[in-house]
Amino acid sequence: MEFPQQQKPVGDGKIVYPPGVKEITDKISNDEVVKRLKMVVKTYMDMDQDSEEEKQQYLGLALHLASEFFLRNPNKDVRLLVACCLADIFRIYAPEAPYTSHDKLKDIFLFITRQLKGLEDTKSPQFNRYFYLLENLAWVKSYNICFELEDCNEIFIQLFKTLFSVINNSHNQKVQMHMMDLMSSIIMEGDGVTQELLDTILINLIPAHKNLNKQAYDLAKTLLKRTVQTIETCIANFFNQVLVMGKSSVSDLSEHVFDLIQELFAIDPMLLTSVMPQLEFKLKSNDGEERLAVVRLLAKLFGAKDSELASQNRPLWQCFLGRFNDIHVPVRLECVKFASHCLMNHPDLARDLTEYLKVRSHDPEEAIRHDVIVTIINAGKKDLNLVNDQLLGFVRERTLDKRWRVRKEAMMGLAQLYKKYCLHHEAGKESALKISWIKDKLLHIYYQNSIDDKLLVEKIFAQYMVPHSLDTEEKMKCLYYLYACLDTNAVKALNEMWKCQNMLRGLVKELLDLHKLPVSEANNTAMFGKLMSIAKNLPDAGKAQDFMKKFNQVLGEDEKLRVQLEVLISPTCSCKQAEICVREITRKLTFPKQPTNPFLEMVKFLLERIAPVHIDSEAISALVKLLNKSIEGTADDDEEGVTPDTAIRSGLELLKVLSFTHPTAFHSAETYESLLQCLKMEDDKVAEAAIQIFRNTGQKIETELQQIRSTLIPILHQKAKRGTPHQAKQAVHCIYTIFNNKEVQLAQIFEPLSRSLNADVPEQLITPLVSLGHISMLAPDQFASPMKSIVANFIVKDLLMNDRSVGNKNGKLWTTDEEVSPEVLAKVQAIKLLVRWLLGMKNNQSKSANSTLRLLSAMLVSEGDLTEQKKISKSDMSRLRLAAGGAIMKLAQEPCYHEIITPEQFQLCGLVINDECYQVRQIFAQKLHVALVKLLLPLEYLAVFALCAKDPVKERRAHARQCLLKNISVRREYIKQNPLAQEKLVSLLPEYVVPYMIHLLAHDPDFTKPHEYDQLKDIKECLWFMLEVLMTKNENNSHAFLRKMVENIKQAKDAQCPDDAKANEKLYIVCDVALFVIANKSTACHLESPKEPILPSKFFLVQDKDFKNDKEYLSAEMRQILLTGKPKTAPVLGNVNKPLTVPGRRIITKTPVVSDTTSNASTNSSPLSVTVNKNSSSATESSESQAQENNENPVIKMEEVKKEDPSQNAAPDAGTEAPPVKRRGRPPKSAVPAGGAEKQGAAAPAGGGAGRGRKRAADPNTNSSADSKMSKQQNDEGTKRQIDLQR
Repeated sequence: MEFPQQQKPVGDGKIVYPPGVKEITDKISNDEVVKRLKMVVKTYMDMDQDSEEEKQQYLGLALHLASEFFLRNPNKDVRLLVACCLADIFRIYAPEAPYTSHDKLKDIFLFITRQLKGLEDTKSPQFNRYFYLLENLAWVKSYNICFELEDCNEIFIQLFKTLFSVINNSHNQKVQMHMMDLMSSIIMEGDGVTQELLDTILINLIPAHKNLNKQAYDLAKTLLKRTVQTIETCIANFFNQVLVMGKSSVSDLSEHVFDLIQELFAIDPMLLTSVMPQLEFKLKSNDGEERLAVVRLLAKLFGAKDSELASQNRPLWQCFLGRFNDIHVPVRLECVKFASHCLMNHPDLARDLTEYLKVRSHDPEEAIRHDVIVTIINAGKKDLNLVNDQLLGFVRERTLDKRWRVRKEAMMGLAQLYKKYCLHHEAGKESALKISWIKDKLLHIYYQNSIDDKLLVEKIFAQYMVPHSLDTEEKMKCLYYLYACLDTNAVKALNEMWKCQNMLRGLVKELLDLHKLPVSEANNTAMFGKLMSIAKNLPDAGKAQDFMKKFNQVLGEDEKLRVQLEVLISPTCSCKQAEICVREITRKLTFPKQPTNPFLEMVKFLLERIAPVHIDSEAISALVKLLNKSIEGTADDDEEGVTPDTAIRSGLELLKVLSFTHPTAFHSAETYESLLQCLKMEDDKVAEAAIQIFRNTGQKIETELQQIRSTLIPILHQKAKRGTPHQAKQAVHCIYTIFNNKEVQLAQIFEPLSRSLNADVPEQLITPLVSLGHISMLAPDQFASPMKSIVANFIVKDLLMNDRSVGNKNGKLWTTDEEVSPEVLAKVQAIKLLVRWLLGMKNNQSKSANSTLRLLSAMLVSEGDLTEQKKISKSDMSRLRLAAGGAIMKLAQEPCYHEIITPEQFQLCGLVINDECYQVRQIFAQKLHVALVKLLLPLEYLAVFALCAKDPVKERRAHARQCLLKNISVRREYIKQNPLAQEKLVSLLPEYVVPYMIHLLAHDPDFTKPHEYDQLKDIKECLWFMLEVLMTKNENNSHAFLRKMVENIKQAKDAQCPDDAKANEKLYIVCDVALFVIANKSTACHLESPKEPILPSKFFLVQDKDFKNDKEYLSAEMRQILLTGKPKTAPVLGNVNKPLTVPGRRIITKTPVVSDTTSNASTNSSPLSVTVNKNSSSATESSESQAQENNENPVIKMEEVKKEDPSQNAAPDAGTEAPPVKRRGRPPKSAVPAGGAEKQGAAAPAGGGAGRGRKRAADPNTNSSADSKMSKQQNDEGTKRQIDLQR
């Protein structure tokens, strides 16, 4: 608009004042000026725009009020009144102001703006006038006049700064509204907002300013919301210059752009419509720190509670997700942290995040993997529905991470979720069901080798799964139903946990007992051994040893501390007493001046492991009451998700386990009365568990609980005579353990059973045979003689040497226990009876052991068909072979019988590990391993594992290797921990297995052509299978010791057949292959041997010094072939589809076997037992638990082999012709024609794995078309079955 010409006042230029107002000049006092101005203000206030006459009359006064006298007056009251007059003048004369000079207008508006500062003090007596001034300016929009001024921006900036600075929390809504109207009109009606003016608004959004003046922030926020359409372009221009063009000098706020974007987005996302694409550009910056800043910003924008940015701007969202894979670690870390807020505030984005979190859960950076877990767990703790099964699966996977910090976070996170949703049921049954797997998974971790993992599982169990802080009844109810819901492996882990804690309590008790003895060197040595054993059960073994020595020293000096510790580990210690003891011991060891006390922390670890925080007499009573309720049908079983039968059975199993670790807690009439009720139940497992509990805990029944005794005896007699085999065994042991007149009691069972034996009714034989066997083992002096006639006349002559029934000729090599014929089950028990009878006698004066061993050998030679009448089925023969092999192995555990087992019998026993039936190999290997790892079997039996190199099933070979590793480590550890073991090195040192292995391989029935490559290659594989494990480390120059041992064997003769030149040659050839393998795998083997090896005289005859065998039995050509593999001379086309030859690597052609289906065998798993994959969920867990990136170890599941899948050894289809197989353990029969042998081999079903005793599943030269046909059939069948394999 154009400013009008200066209006001239009426008259002769005199200023007209309102009536009653005298002239206002600088000659009068300030008070008088104020007084007169107030009247002027009143006049202008009463005027309106239509008063044309008055407007003209007072024009001179209006111009006079804009003079320097008033605008620069030092009196603030004068300035305020003048400002009010000027505001009214602009109102009255609008739209044309009476002032034409641009400079004058600028001075006026700056003057008015300065007066607005008076709004700050709401308690000022003049505040109403200041409010009037603001109201007038806002209503009239007076400042819009300034748009025509060239430097109007200066005025607006000053106005905005003034208003933002004066606003405070004492202002009412009207003040804020007028300020808002005043500023918004300037923004919305102007041509644009300059950067300086924008800065005055935006600066109030910066966190520092925001915190200083919250009202200014709210005013700016409201202003931006109101003017969004106008100001958005200006904001976009600002961010474009800073973000894209990099012009940080355009504004002082450039360094705060990301803070501003966050605030603006929170105010109204529309303010940033044009800015978001610029952020996508910044996300791809080459500067890692810049990407990090943008990621931090976008994380807040996307994660904000009501943000719809992800759905509105999908390209930016996808670009942001890409930063999860950024090369810069802090960027990835920031993305992962963002995911937590995003999951909580935007569950709909969980699917997008899942895939990226999956990748980050395998991130090479420990901190990122850790934060992935924290992210998922935090979201899950807020609401379980926020995290899907996949996300929980990532946490589950990280429980096996290679880093302890990550594993710990994952385990603790899962434990917290379990306690919140499963224990406290905070989100209902559906949520509890969703994470019901957590309890099993956490307990499975107890199988890990790390002591830290084990301790954490124990802590989680005590604090989250069964919180020890609960009262006894609640605590036991929690335990009772938890135990009923656990899977088999979790139950075993929990049992193992209690067993370990009990074992540690035992060690501490033994240590305290040593403190009671006089000081001596022997006592100190024993004490040191106990301390080392205790330290092995604590974290950080090195420090633990030092701290345990210190703790032992404190124990020796402080008798009160010893007393407290004795109370803590006492069988009668209650849970409440335990808490008091732990508190007292901790208090005694606390040193107030130390901020951290690692010694005290270590002692706390020990106390936590040995303190009975769950189980005492009161707890057992509570468990028994719960069991009674389940039996009566008044319990909450169904409500807890278990059937009454399951609750009863698992409850008894729980009590049975606790009866081993806390036997004294059971001693009460009430408990035993309940157990008697269980004995009368129809469920065989329940009754069996109840008998075992009596056996473990009933030592005082005889003297203190006569009524229980009189009721129990007839029940035990009945179970021993007519119960199940397991019940009979437990009943006999129970009688033997808890009654003083055991001889009378056992005789009352023995005599009627021995008279009633009848081989024609095998169904009724099994329980009597079990009872008789255990009675003869427990009381040999009383029953050894009567048993001899039973063994000779009935067991051997009538039962074992006769086949009364004809077996099922379905061709299967294995069937379930239910399908085995009663006669064969009776024969298996008869073999066990023979062994128990001999183990009871523990002497061979009557030569019964020799006869028994010959019988068992004959059983193996005849492949299970002792009578050779061909009546018995193949699956039954497998059972008998397994029983015979196991029997020899059991007898070998008794020194007096081990001495009389001949090398031939040892070889027959060992060859069972190469049996044609997969289950026989599997179960035999497991029994062998368990006996060896407990140091029950002589060292020579470790050599049997070398034969596993021939097993066609990869998982069986892997299992055998793990068994070797475990056994060797156990033996080495035993030698270290027991100084006296140095005297028995020949029977303990793992290296001494080599002579037995060489002798066993030299007498391998398949080793018939010692100069043929294929057979030598088999020998080499078997040797390396053992030597690879032995030669992992060259401790004490062991490689040279091995070489020297093999060289010494070459200078001896085979004691089994010393005069047989061919047998000795085979022995020497095996020695040469062994030397060849050792020399090729070790550069240190030619050094001096640390000691002279001793050869077992039972297997080798040491020759005179004159005897010298320096012959090389392997030609140079054969050595080369063994090293590189046999070259194939085939036509060019013949090489199609053939395996490639790799130097130094053997080619194994193994026929696909039904047993060799998909498995989860891991080379890092424990060989202690075999896993049975029962369902798809366990298979899923198996695949998840394989060693992945950053995994330390796969989870180890242990399952005893109880029942085998009948389909594992299914007969082949009629159209499938099995390849010829070689039998092991049986001398070749010259009378049998070749065709007959082939037929016999063809009968071996493919389902059983390799042919019994053969080195290959099939001859490599078998017709290829037949091979492929068979492979397809076998693989198809193999996918339909589950295998019991070691993980």
